[in-house]
Amino acid sequence: MPDDLIPRADAVRETPLAEALSERYLAYALSTITARSLPDVRDGLKPVHRRLLWAMHQLKLDPASGFKKCARIVGDVMGKYHPHGDSSIYDAMVRLAQDFASRFMLVEGQGNFGNIDGDNPAAMRYTEAKLTAIAQAMLEGIEEDAVDFRATYDGEEQEPLVLPAGFPNLLANGANGIAVGMATSIPPHNAGELCAAALEMVRDPNASLDTLLTHIQGPDFPTGGILVESRESMREAYATGRGGFRLRARWDVEKGKNGLWSIVVTEIPYQVQKSRLVEQIAQLLEEKKLPLLADLRDESTDKVRLVFEPRARTVEPAHLMESLFRATALEQRLSLNMNVLDANRTPRVMGLKEVLRSWLDHRQVVLVRRSQHRLSAIERRLEILAGYLIVYLNIDEVIRIIREEDEPKPALIKRFGLTDTQAEAVLNMRLRSLRKLEEIEIRREHDKLSKEGESLRGLLADPKKQWKRIGQDIEATRKKFGEESEIGRRRTATGVVPEPVVLDENAFVERESITVILTEMGWIRAQKGTLAPDAEVKVKEGDRVQALIPCETTDRLTLFATNGRAYTIKADTIPRGRGDGQPVRLLLDMGQEDAVVTLFVWKAGESFLLARRDGKGFVVGADDLLAEKRTGRTLLNLDPGVEAMSCLPLGDADHLAVIGENRKLLVFPLDQVPKMQRGAGVRLQAYKDGGMADVKAFRIADGLSWRLGERVRVETNLKEWQGARGGAGRMPPNGFPKSGVFGG
Repeated sequence: MPDDLIPRADAVRETPLAEALSERYLAYALSTITARSLPDVRDGLKPVHRRLLWAMHQLKLDPASGFKKCARIVGDVMGKYHPHGDSSIYDAMVRLAQDFASRFMLVEGQGNFGNIDGDNPAAMRYTEAKLTAIAQAMLEGIEEDAVDFRATYDGEEQEPLVLPAGFPNLLANGANGIAVGMATSIPPHNAGELCAAALEMVRDPNASLDTLLTHIQGPDFPTGGILVESRESMREAYATGRGGFRLRARWDVEKGKNGLWSIVVTEIPYQVQKSRLVEQIAQLLEEKKLPLLADLRDESTDKVRLVFEPRARTVEPAHLMESLFRATALEQRLSLNMNVLDANRTPRVMGLKEVLRSWLDHRQVVLVRRSQHRLSAIERRLEILAGYLIVYLNIDEVIRIIREEDEPKPALIKRFGLTDTQAEAVLNMRLRSLRKLEEIEIRREHDKLSKEGESLRGLLADPKKQWKRIGQDIEATRKKFGEESEIGRRRTATGVVPEPVVLDENAFVERESITVILTEMGWIRAQKGTLAPDAEVKVKEGDRVQALIPCETTDRLTLFATNGRAYTIKADTIPRGRGDGQPVRLLLDMGQEDAVVTLFVWKAGESFLLARRDGKGFVVGADDLLAEKRTGRTLLNLDPGVEAMSCLPLGDADHLAVIGENRKLLVFPLDQVPKMQRGAGVRLQAYKDGGMADVKAFRIADGLSWRLGERVRVETNLKEWQGARGGAGRMPPNGFPKSGVFGG
């Protein structure tokens, strides 16, 4: 190894690992945020898109010109401006040319650029591209000192920091990106509506958000669809820069013969691949999770056409579509997070009004810079024209000086008082220009440029004139790309917030009889059909059946555990088959120390007694037992060392019988127990030692019954044990089971 490549010991600098990592990670994060993932609020472009448009402009790929191979364009971008992989650059360009991905295409493609099914575009060597009229509007004035330039990564070229952006691209085409610690998600909008809102701000810089929203009706997606979001929700999203929009597919009912009908979907939500959507629905059909749907046909050509056949002609179309919206990608929630780089390259979340204000301020800066550039060019030209006029007045003397003087330039400057620029222009003048007619043309040009120069000076000196000019430019953009144009017509319907369709959740489940099997070790499974209570069921060695519960797949089951929580299990989600099933602790979210108190089929309108081992409890309604999450719902508050022991259905009972571990029985009216939604409850029976052994609800007129062996005994004379809630009770009647529980 050469000596100059051997690292010197004194060149090694020791740095703590944490400091080195944080320094490098911060540099990476800043690079990702400012140079890759977030768009600029002024032109709405990320660096790769801006470099693509600039490179295509340099290649003169204007709308009126011919196409060039995408490989040539990608090569220029990668070699001169964007030192990244060619595939990422080509992917970015392809997206700009896809009419289903970009609301207003910036690149016009020729060849296979992919489709809405998600098929990949052809390789870049097979496709061609050029700029669109919208991209041309984005670049207009870029060579007139409208924006700042900087050196490229290798210092050999120049690239713009931002485009002049004569088109409201950020909101019109939207943007998506994930940086380090932040992200952006901006849906596309209608350019005509954006221009109308911008014109409102030009007329009144203090225009309110509500005024702007009279023009902007919400996002406008290239694939159409129906926006089902309330105006209040959209206003909040546009005010804060954060929110979301609910988008549904567009559908119609097609009538057939004999009362038959089908639903035809002609537009699907934005960024949904049609082929994957069809696969998703077909899989749900196979899994019998769409019981209202019989069949699906994809009859699409270059336009989307999905045909849905109902299970029966009696099915309501709205109910069928509601089931599809809930279960498939025919409805999407699209987020709004207007996190962008402002004019100072600082990332922040902006509201709609601030985004439009930033674009308008940028347009003012571009107008001033272009006007100053044009004024400077006019002044240079007027200086040259003034020199030309001097020549025509002294043509013979000028010719003599040029012919006889060794250094004619200084002589001309001295003789006629010309500037260096004027003298150079005279010397470069062609002989054919020395005509009387040319002098007239020069005077006419001089007068015309003088008037234009005065106009530009007035424009630069008066902000009101500047905003008037900006308004005229925006109005021209609105006419060219707004509702009056083919590309500018709104595609996404708005203001259609559908009435909520109430669907029985059982409509999505195929109804059949099953028996739920729960074992003492906590394994649960379902078996088709109804098993007899004494049926033999195979379980793990050392385990026993705790409960056999006949029900239907459309039922919901309530599980009450020793932790005082109630859990809801949908019967159709319980694993089927003759295997061991699944631990109930995994099906739900129960701790290893928690055990099942009871499992039963939930029915509306019922009441239950929840009781703790220490003799406290309360009455709860069936609705309060329902839990939406796997973690269940806490109903019975427990003290340390105390467990829940009962979730007793009350039916038409009017009395409770409570027996403690001390074998004392207490009977009291049920109406002495309060009805609550959650809590520790009230004392049902008092104990010096131990706790509750069992509790039973019964009708006092029927008497209190208990099982003794194979026989059932009934005690109707209960005065001796009747008392008030919270009493100690008395020893039970003769013949009460020694186990201390009521049994059957």
